[in-house]
Amino acid sequence: MKKALSIFTLLLLMANVTLKAQDTKKPDWMRWHYLSEEEMYDTSRGMNFVETDPPAGEPRFVAEFEPMQGVMIRYPLGIPTSLVAQLSNNCHVYCIVSNSQQSQAQSAFQSAGVNMDNVSFVNAQTDSYWVRDYGPWYIFEDRQPAIVDNIYNRPRPNDDNISGVFANYWNIPMYGMNLQHTGGNMMEDGRGHGVSDDLVLSENGNNETNVRNKMRDYLGIDPYHITIDPQGDYIAHVDCWGKYLAPDKILIARLPQSNPRYQYYEQVAEYFETTNCCWGYPYHVYRVDEPGGYTLAPYTNSLILNKTVYVPMGSNNTYNNDAIAVYQEAMPGYEIVGVNGGSAGWENTDALHCRTRGVMDFEMLFVDHRDVLHGEQEWQQSIPVTSKFIAYSGANLKQDSLLVYYSINGGAYQTAHMTATGNPDEYVGYITGFEGGAEIDYYVFGADESGHRYTQPVFADLDPHHFTVGEHQPTGDLVITPDTLWFEQMGETREFVISNETANTVTIQDILPEFSSLNIEGITLPYSLQAGQTVTVEVGFQTAPGKDDHLSYDIQVLTSLGERHVTAMIRKTALDFGLTIVGSPYLYVEDENGAEGVLQNRNFGLQIPVEIYYITEEGTNYLEIISDGSLLIEPGDYFTIHFYANSQSKGTVTTTVLVESSDGLREFFITINDELLDVTELSAEAKFYPNPTTGQFTVEGANVAKVEVYNLVGQKVCEQQGSKVVNIDAAEWHKGIYLVNIVEENGAVVTKKLVVR
Repeated sequence: MKKALSIFTLLLLMANVTLKAQDTKKPDWMRWHYLSEEEMYDTSRGMNFVETDPPAGEPRFVAEFEPMQGVMIRYPLGIPTSLVAQLSNNCHVYCIVSNSQQSQAQSAFQSAGVNMDNVSFVNAQTDSYWVRDYGPWYIFEDRQPAIVDNIYNRPRPNDDNISGVFANYWNIPMYGMNLQHTGGNMMEDGRGHGVSDDLVLSENGNNETNVRNKMRDYLGIDPYHITIDPQGDYIAHVDCWGKYLAPDKILIARLPQSNPRYQYYEQVAEYFETTNCCWGYPYHVYRVDEPGGYTLAPYTNSLILNKTVYVPMGSNNTYNNDAIAVYQEAMPGYEIVGVNGGSAGWENTDALHCRTRGVMDFEMLFVDHRDVLHGEQEWQQSIPVTSKFIAYSGANLKQDSLLVYYSINGGAYQTAHMTATGNPDEYVGYITGFEGGAEIDYYVFGADESGHRYTQPVFADLDPHHFTVGEHQPTGDLVITPDTLWFEQMGETREFVISNETANTVTIQDILPEFSSLNIEGITLPYSLQAGQTVTVEVGFQTAPGKDDHLSYDIQVLTSLGERHVTAMIRKTALDFGLTIVGSPYLYVEDENGAEGVLQNRNFGLQIPVEIYYITEEGTNYLEIISDGSLLIEPGDYFTIHFYANSQSKGTVTTTVLVESSDGLREFFITINDELLDVTELSAEAKFYPNPTTGQFTVEGANVAKVEVYNLVGQKVCEQQGSKVVNIDAAEWHKGIYLVNIVEENGAVVTKKLVVR
């Protein structure tokens, strides 16, 4: 009996030990950033979420290290007011606060020295201060700002509504992406690459295909790197262990080898060290050391805001200083600011990044140089650097400020102006003057007329792109690069380089352009080009040759080795001038909707306006003619003429319309469906005038019972009882054609077309 009791007691003790061990693994319910015990049983996640179709345009999910107009926080705060003061001197602060607490927030900010001119209060109810997790995901849809909303993975309905609050605040579109997700588990590079840990799969039914498709369609994220969660803590957010610092740079925490989680951090680090970034080479992985355990070290949970990085400080100064040094090494030219948590305090799973969210600059200039030169590049006389420049402000690019800065073998930086390639938003510049085996550093710079400017890489000459030129193997010939020059508008200059890759001197005897307005400069002819030397030839485009879609002109280079050729390609926008008929001059009026003739002033190069003098039918009166817009057409503007059949004419179905302008005569040739010209006439006593009208018109006759007016979709816009004179005011009606039913006392109905100008 005693033995049995002892065994039973032992089992109880073992069970008690097991339960205690399990208890130690349970989440701390007080850490509300995870879930309170009540929230664990709350099934109201996404109760207000509305799914929509994905953006129709191309989405671009903007990275945290791109230009920011502001930063979002929530009051009551999760960050020190002293930090709010710092943020307000960096950019605009958008503070989410309830109406009842706004005055309290304002008083606290003023006491802390916050720049109140840089603060906007956005009134809304919230459940928590983790705005990183529930705040809007800002994107560009083509060139327009928009928001992507997802199902917040917490049952906090007020927080989950904040994306809609800001969509209304900015008056921009919002798209509902039917995924359960959270901002702390998402980082993106601004070029279509993104990273989350596998929490995103477990919270979405482990349907990886669906997750990847949604991220691609709504955010433009592809590839989407889904990793393990090396931290193994309750939160499973990527910002607790990793961070994008640039499109090719990732910061990942590192633990001591003695820590049981060490291998998982190393596994993630190795993944990125062997995975290509968006620019085609493996990520530069920077490591920040953390002691592990309960020692506070939340270094990856930082906030990048324009040219400043705010890094949450831990409890060990040695680790703090080392973390600051890692950021300084990885992000040269940035100000790295250590931030203590204040009364709210930081945690390893919840710090500065979790409690703030940047707001992208809706008018930024984006420099998108995708084909980054790296490694060893094959020798060529000049190496092209191609980049897109997208001015989201809508401002024009500064054509003289689109530049490639480059340094050869550590020498002083030189500049190469970039010119349009003909593809949308795309420009190219050429790196020249190097020899085989040269080490070249470079970066791309752009500016627009709104004052926005940007570089790629953002670190410019402090950490530029880098490549090596392969050894030069002379071809034994005369080489010209590029062999095709594209001109977008008159007044532009392009260059080509002639390289002597032979062992002897070559004479450039003459350069003969086929088109006389291509001016050759930069070389005195004849020119003796020594072996191994180069010469740059400038070609200017001064006057327009014609109105073809695009024209190709040959530039003949006569040398002692024979002829060489360069092609000058001139685009339509550079050539067209004066008033041009858009589409065909042959039009068909087949129904009551009539036809439209469109003209455009294509004086793109000369920038001369065109004035319309008159528009008339040639010798006939078969049409009602209405023109839209000013008679003075600025370059690039369109001028529309509407042609409607005149119901008072019969028997002829062709006519010509002449448009006389300061640029000469243009003709439209119009065929009319003869059935439109064959209508019942009014009684001899009835009159209908004026037609066309710009305001009032009159129906006059002894037998008029009533007048009804319909638009062309059959809606009645007016009805008036008859008398000898019926006056109807059409001044507020839309321009166009209306059908007027004149009902006579004998029951006859006559339908007339009315033109309202």
